[in-house]
Amino acid sequence: MLRIQTSLCCHVTKSRSRFIICEAALKDGRQNYHVLTEKKRQDGVFLDKRSGKWRSYDRKKLSRKKGGALRGKGWKYGSGFVDGIFPVLSPNAQNILEYVQFELEYAKIWKCLDNLPATHGLFDDLINVSVQLRINKQWGPIISVSEWIIYKSSFQPDVICYNLLIDAYNQKSQLKKAESVYSKLLEARCVPTEDTYALLLKAYCDSGFLHKAEAVLSEMRQNGIAPSVIVYNAYISGLAKRRQVQKAVEIFERMKKERCKPSTETYTSMINVFGKANQPQMAQKIFNEMKTEECNPNICTYTALINAFARSGLCQKAEQVFEELQQSGLEPDVYVYNALMEAYSRAGFPYGATEIFSLMKHMGCEPDRASYNILIDAFGRAGLHADAEMTFEEIKKQGMEPTMKSYMLLLSAYSKSGNIPKCEYLMNQMHKSGLKPDTFALNSMLNAYGRAGRFDKMEETLTLMESGPYPPHISTYNILINLYGKSGFFERMEVLFNNVGKKGLKADVVTWTSRIGAYSKRKMYKKCLSVFEEMVDSGCYPDGSTGKVLISACCNEEQIKQVSEIVRSMHKEAQTMLVA
Repeated sequence: MLRIQTSLCCHVTKSRSRFIICEAALKDGRQNYHVLTEKKRQDGVFLDKRSGKWRSYDRKKLSRKKGGALRGKGWKYGSGFVDGIFPVLSPNAQNILEYVQFELEYAKIWKCLDNLPATHGLFDDLINVSVQLRINKQWGPIISVSEWIIYKSSFQPDVICYNLLIDAYNQKSQLKKAESVYSKLLEARCVPTEDTYALLLKAYCDSGFLHKAEAVLSEMRQNGIAPSVIVYNAYISGLAKRRQVQKAVEIFERMKKERCKPSTETYTSMINVFGKANQPQMAQKIFNEMKTEECNPNICTYTALINAFARSGLCQKAEQVFEELQQSGLEPDVYVYNALMEAYSRAGFPYGATEIFSLMKHMGCEPDRASYNILIDAFGRAGLHADAEMTFEEIKKQGMEPTMKSYMLLLSAYSKSGNIPKCEYLMNQMHKSGLKPDTFALNSMLNAYGRAGRFDKMEETLTLMESGPYPPHISTYNILINLYGKSGFFERMEVLFNNVGKKGLKADVVTWTSRIGAYSKRKMYKKCLSVFEEMVDSGCYPDGSTGKVLISACCNEEQIKQVSEIVRSMHKEAQTMLVA
């Protein structure tokens, strides 16, 4: 124990010392800046292998030769690079980077930056630092540096400063601030690039404001700018995340009508759209169209298609895509292997997932945390709790810390079997490891208590969720409605169903189907049809599971015939919508 404390103390002391050094280097202002510049020139030496002599070079010139200063060059959207390169950091930029990564108070960062001379070199360093922070996905420090450039410094910000700040605010889910930065860009008479519009589109899609996303495209056209493939890719990618299938298809078709040729990224996004909507056949259709148009798929495209089949548990189809990937000359990476493992997991073949896991290691591809999580899920789905727990422990043995998802998957496995002591033990372990259980972890506890008939504990957990920082999700009410309905507590089920709207949530197809299923179990055919009519009137479209529970409610041939007609009409409507 003493060893651990000493080691920790030493690590904290070193980190603090490093921070103090960085702060001192920045606070000294002009003097330190010139000292660092002079030192940089002195240290710029290398061994010429051809002559065997030491030669000198100017780091700044080398930086510019490779891409160096990023002033005015805009933004290469979606890659994490600017102009396709990593920034080359000068010693002073490295000091600034380390300082802003450690310091959390914007006022202190701004005070230190105020002390530095306003030179072109400093501007280049700050942009390079911001781009490096974006690669590291450190949005807070990007905001502090970019805000200082735009609002506090004497520099004339260019489009890249605004783009960096818009992106950072979107990543922090601060849409209004992102919009204000765009307004500031226009006030400063800085011309927005296609990447600015792409970032705005992404921000609106991420926040669910699709009408504002359309307004961005209209503004582009009014300004005489035709939306490029970069802009369309950002839009479709944003729609894919929101699972807006019809809108994504509409934008994809509009893109082609406007003679904007889809890129590999466009097709990959469309495959993701259909994959997330559990429409693997449509994903395959897009893949085929891509090859017809002589657009070469990359490893991300193949991974997206494998994932599309994996979500539906179509192992053979996923394997075929995996083989095609190898035949194309691409080497599978960890994401490809994980997607294939997921296919076996969803299909209920845990040992098939284990074989892919072994193959991955045999081929020299190192499994990541997600690989172990997929195995935990595979064993948990099959009820092999001991194997799931062994895989969970293996994560620790490999020197990795289990994530919230790792705990969640194991918790879900035990909750399905109603093993309450094990679920409570895992919740305690989560707290000890510093992880705070979220809504979905508490959902697993609700499920465990309900399956064990502990409705009192289930209600206690619901009360805790309603008063705590993790409010109930629609999935929470789906679990409660399903459990109370199966147990015949119709009155409580209906109360919970009515509370869904009061809590600002909207009943989905699972909510309605669970409610119909409760009455179906008691063969209450008329009540099932009544609820089904409510469902359709509310604008919620039934799925295959809805049809199954309706059929199970039937007591005679006439009722079966009536429900069969309803199910057939549902399928016809679905096909009509898809073709349209």
